[in-house]
Amino acid sequence: MTEHFAQLMKQDFADLDSAVGSWKKLADALTNTQTGSGRRVTGPLHRAGWTGTSASYGFDAMEATESKLGTGRTNAQLIATTLDTLNTKMQAAQRKLRAAVADAEAAGHTVRDDGWVEPKQAVDPKYHNDPDYADIQRDANSGLGGFRARIDAAVQEAESASNEGAEVLRQIDPFDLDKRYGGANAQEDAARVAAFAGIDKKDIPDGTEPQRSADWWKGLDEEDKRLYLAAYPEQIGGLDGLPVTTRDQANRTVLDTRLNDYALREGSLGYHDRSSYQGLQAMKDRLDKSDSAPEHKRLHLLGFSTEGDGRAIVAVGNPDKAAHTAVSVPGTDNQLDNFTDSIDRAEKLQDSSGRWSEGGSEDVAVIAWLDYDAPELDASVATPARAENDAETLRDFTHGLRVSHEGERTHMTVIGHSYGSTMVGTADSGGRGLDTDDMIVVGSPGMNVDRADQLHVSPSRLWVGIGSDDGVVEWAADKTLGTNPADSGFGAEHMYVDTSEHSDYWNDGSQSLDNQGRIIAGLPPNNTPRS
Repeated sequence: MTEHFAQLMKQDFADLDSAVGSWKKLADALTNTQTGSGRRVTGPLHRAGWTGTSASYGFDAMEATESKLGTGRTNAQLIATTLDTLNTKMQAAQRKLRAAVADAEAAGHTVRDDGWVEPKQAVDPKYHNDPDYADIQRDANSGLGGFRARIDAAVQEAESASNEGAEVLRQIDPFDLDKRYGGANAQEDAARVAAFAGIDKKDIPDGTEPQRSADWWKGLDEEDKRLYLAAYPEQIGGLDGLPVTTRDQANRTVLDTRLNDYALREGSLGYHDRSSYQGLQAMKDRLDKSDSAPEHKRLHLLGFSTEGDGRAIVAVGNPDKAAHTAVSVPGTDNQLDNFTDSIDRAEKLQDSSGRWSEGGSEDVAVIAWLDYDAPELDASVATPARAENDAETLRDFTHGLRVSHEGERTHMTVIGHSYGSTMVGTADSGGRGLDTDDMIVVGSPGMNVDRADQLHVSPSRLWVGIGSDDGVVEWAADKTLGTNPADSGFGAEHMYVDTSEHSDYWNDGSQSLDNQGRIIAGLPPNNTPRS
């Protein structure tokens, strides 16, 4: 203890403070480089439509480089956090040590240079034969053991922090920086750093209460937020109620890690993984393409999964800042490998509503929401089971949008197409509903209710559109999924459409698309056919 006692008593932590600051600056520089690569290089090349063999190899190389930059950024953040935590723990131990020494000396003891606390002489030693001598000495030194224990504990606390910090730093592997799997290893390193810093995965909310998740996140300091994002991105990315940009950052980290894993195993992928790989890569390309777009056209990844047929949630624009927000729920036979079609529709809806919104499309965000197991073209499409299984998931999502939104309440519209209208109706009829201002259903086989007043949305704000030759409505309505919402007795409002078939509601230049845009912008549809 001798050497460490003296060292801790005199330790100056200025160099450690400086090292923490330097590593943080490096992490920021790597973040800016990675982001800049997407916005100034990869994104513009995607938007320019660069294709062919050279493009395939080029994009692969650039994405690998961006992934490595992300690993470097994470490692720099982890080193900064480890040093900062070590600094905090060492200074706390030093304060305890100095306080123990000061208290011992105030009590009349002498603390030697090696940390040993000498007993004090309360009675002149020449009176040691006095019968009361031993009792007086014992009473005078009654706190001696406590002072020695406090000093020993403070030194041991510093030694423990130093050893643990050194071990954490040793496990941050620099050889990960030039490998595509480095991101996954960096995440494992982040979990170790988090534990060292006192971050517990168990403290992350379970996601069932968006307001609780939002309050928890707001209560964290910036350093803790960065650590949670680095160590547990999948859990953070799935929390309804957190800021859209936070969820996007977390989910893109998970997406890059998943794609790198698939790339490393590409030669041995089975059918499901290969399909998931292709779907995620297509979504990644769309995200990269949007990175150089105007802010209101940038895509935000709010969630994804490769389980089953796959799931995904992507926002066009930022719902936290939008005056008008729409959630578009697709229907039958939608899955991860064709999810970019849902993004296309979201972009069209944003453009259409932008023509009617006072602030243009800059004031509108549209979300493609496929966070449920959409039925296939089989018997599953004839039952409400798929919708009922994830009704609470959709409710949590829309309530989470309310919680994370900044400023005045956004005008929200929820859109359900085909079986997506069954999903929307089932979700809005249960619990607290979807808390939406308007609802649009097109090509609906039924909303799993028999009357509009069984929903939480006002019947006067429920808009139903049916194409003149929509085979799904003709085949499925008024059977197993509730009353046809287009029936007059259902109690909904009519929305004029000028398209015919089941997937035509987003045709460019159509009144069907135009009327959806009007409703998203807070206006009633134009139910007079254009001449």
